[in-house]
Amino acid sequence: MRDYSARRRPRRGAESRGRTALAAAAAALLIAGTGPIAAFGVDSDSGSSRHHEAGEESHELMESIDAFDEPRLSPGGRIAPGAYADAWAHIKNMPVKSGSWSEVTTSPYNEDALHYRDRSASNSGGGAGHSAGRIAALATDPTHRGVVYAGAAGGGVFRSTDDGSTWTPIADRLPALSVGALAVAPDGSLWLATGEATTASDNYLGSGVYRLANPVTGTFSESDKVGGTELDSSSIHTLTFDKAAGYVFAASSHGVFRRPLSAGQSAAWTKVLAPCAGIGISGVGCGVDGHYADIANDIAVQPGSDGTRLLANMAWRSGADYNGFYYSDDAGTTWKRANPTGAINPAEIGNAAFAYAADGSKLYVSMESPKLLNKATGSGVYSVLAGVYVSESGNADGPFKQIATSSSLSTSGSAMKINEIGSGYQPGSQAWYDQVVAVDPSDPNHVYLGLEEMFESRDGGATWKAIGRYWDFGMKCFSYDPAENSCDGDVMHSDQHALAFSQWKGSAPEVFVGNDGGAYARPTTQTTTGWRNLNESGTLRTLQYYSVRAGRMTDGSGDAVWGGLQDNGVSLLAPKGSTYQGQQLNPDGKMVSPYGGDGGDQLVNPDNGCQTVGEYVDLALQITNNCGYTASDDGSEDVITDIAPGDPGARFTAPFSADETDPNGLWVAGGQYVWGNTETWQSTSGADWTKLYDLGAGHSASAVVSRNHVTWAAWCGPCGSVDETFGRGIATNYGGTWHQVGLPAAFPNRYISGLTIDPSDASGKTVYAVVNGFSRHWNEGPGAGYGHVWKTADGGKTWTDVSGDPAASDSFPDAPANAALITKAGTLVVATDLGVFTSTSAGHWARLGTDLPTAPAVYLSPSPDGSQVYVATHGRGIWKTRTP
Repeated sequence: MRDYSARRRPRRGAESRGRTALAAAAAALLIAGTGPIAAFGVDSDSGSSRHHEAGEESHELMESIDAFDEPRLSPGGRIAPGAYADAWAHIKNMPVKSGSWSEVTTSPYNEDALHYRDRSASNSGGGAGHSAGRIAALATDPTHRGVVYAGAAGGGVFRSTDDGSTWTPIADRLPALSVGALAVAPDGSLWLATGEATTASDNYLGSGVYRLANPVTGTFSESDKVGGTELDSSSIHTLTFDKAAGYVFAASSHGVFRRPLSAGQSAAWTKVLAPCAGIGISGVGCGVDGHYADIANDIAVQPGSDGTRLLANMAWRSGADYNGFYYSDDAGTTWKRANPTGAINPAEIGNAAFAYAADGSKLYVSMESPKLLNKATGSGVYSVLAGVYVSESGNADGPFKQIATSSSLSTSGSAMKINEIGSGYQPGSQAWYDQVVAVDPSDPNHVYLGLEEMFESRDGGATWKAIGRYWDFGMKCFSYDPAENSCDGDVMHSDQHALAFSQWKGSAPEVFVGNDGGAYARPTTQTTTGWRNLNESGTLRTLQYYSVRAGRMTDGSGDAVWGGLQDNGVSLLAPKGSTYQGQQLNPDGKMVSPYGGDGGDQLVNPDNGCQTVGEYVDLALQITNNCGYTASDDGSEDVITDIAPGDPGARFTAPFSADETDPNGLWVAGGQYVWGNTETWQSTSGADWTKLYDLGAGHSASAVVSRNHVTWAAWCGPCGSVDETFGRGIATNYGGTWHQVGLPAAFPNRYISGLTIDPSDASGKTVYAVVNGFSRHWNEGPGAGYGHVWKTADGGKTWTDVSGDPAASDSFPDAPANAALITKAGTLVVATDLGVFTSTSAGHWARLGTDLPTAPAVYLSPSPDGSQVYVATHGRGIWKTRTP
């Protein structure tokens, strides 16, 4: 029986840890202790619990980043410039298999839907309301009233011409839809820097910078690229225009770059600050390897300096010799290292965000502490925020006064007090990831601070107020009974990343906020509670999916489509008006969220769309047989049950699936162990899983598939992208006993993301494996290899690269491959970071349609009748096409 008196704890981001139903499984999940964890500065003691530890939120976020990062960067940890551009150039010349993609997830996504409030699994009722995917950048058009631009972490750029009420995508055809920064130039053009940089490293890579001359009506195209390949395969956190000096600056994962505004479009960017490389300044040590060297987190021009005074933060979040503030008095030609005085300790500088008052009179700084980050897990450290500071002279050397700490912010109306949310989740626990600060252009004392929550000060930091809480759970105002809930509207989705102000003539000034759940706005003069939720229309379609599955509704109304999401739970899109067991599931046509937290892999009964197994993280599996519908308003029924097997080494998004010919007779799942479950839809606990095979200590399954009870599992271990001991392999029970198969020397030493068994061979010995990352031409790691699609027809004894001749126009592109599917028609389909491709014959490939946005396509699944193929994108929602 579930203990509903237990305190609800957060799941990653604004998501709930859940209650005792998950506790037993959670306690069994241990830190893997591999290279990337240590590199992030997190305690990698393999005996530490993943869950219920101080600093837990920060560690789980790092795991989620690894889940996306490692497959693409392994084994070398860095991709050379030009990789995306080269792959995209090849793709444009490939043959095209006719077909049209249609967007599935066009409905608003309501994470607060009334009847999806199972208390062990859902966050509905917490107050976040309608959500979209992560917004990493915002900009307002200064001359066109109501025009706002939003940059999505993996979904490109959206434009609103009605003050954020509705949105239109304007960058879907670029070769990289990961957005790092947006800025409107002095001439009114919109500049887009690709490569999201909230993680301060090369996790969400981009293809450079683009300039859209007429952003109010135009759309981005490849021809809008500015510069050469200098910023390819980088992430860019900030674009800053120095109008007086005539430059634009980019703070990137490879240093600070500069370019004259008057330069021609193809003129290169010049690196002007990279302390480790001795560029712009000499005599500064580095202290880290190349992967973490010369990371620029922010750059700002000091108003009133006639364009000559610049300030940059260079820092690796876990600490490095080069960490610090750097300033230039000659518009970026030469640089000096600042020596902050007062409250800032120069030895504690980590990832920082800057904000000058509009008149240059004050400089505000929000700063993460590497010292706190490196000892956070299990140490009693609940936040990694060094503090918030102000230099009241605007000078980079200070003196600085501390105006906020984690402790003081937690008492400002925050939901992140220890006695309300639990240890490990205090303000700034993820300050290396979610921090942004901005000053009201009309008032140098009016400051906005974004961490996990949004805070505001109207007196220069003397006092603060939480104006965008994490959630309502744990607050005195909260009740599961809506009639008794008295909480105000000051809740938004967690993890703040972007701030922008509007100053349109004839309109009240507004502040716009971007976070892991989309975008919000309110007037800067507002002192009452509440926000405009800019996700309500469902047109800001930036959801970052990890998976998609569908099942037909038993009432004949159509298919229910489910998907696991980054930081936004598991979504359910049931046909409007559909019913199940006498309950109307979707009366208003919206998507709902029966499961909170990060959503991983997904399993759905093709014959009953209300039967599903969803993954939280680390193979924490939960089952529902009624779509997660809670009939009572307060969600007091038990409709979602924990069935986690308790694997000690599962990846953050661990694989599981049903046997393709016996879906109600066998499920398989993979962590350190390959697991089997014969109870399937009658499962009631983790005890229903049986260990089938041990992949080996330190090994974690990256893909698992079964057909006719012949099971194949791919694994990595160590899985780290900066660890030269990276390993991978494939195991199977083909032939009757479990064993590791031999891989030829030419088989790439990269992450194996997907496996699919050829249904035309009933023996199960014919299998395709798809390999992530870029080839050795771009990947700096040892033995990266070339091919992305490999086939065995003899149970793994021999393997053939079926990617084709790299020089041929119909070969498979050199781009990260994520998933494979053999359709009902017998066609092989592969999803990549740059689109979906299908094999026309051995070694020959075609692009499957041309109208799918180039957000990473990460998961493929068939419709229940096999007539369509669904694809989950990590940034532009779920799409479908007719089966090729």
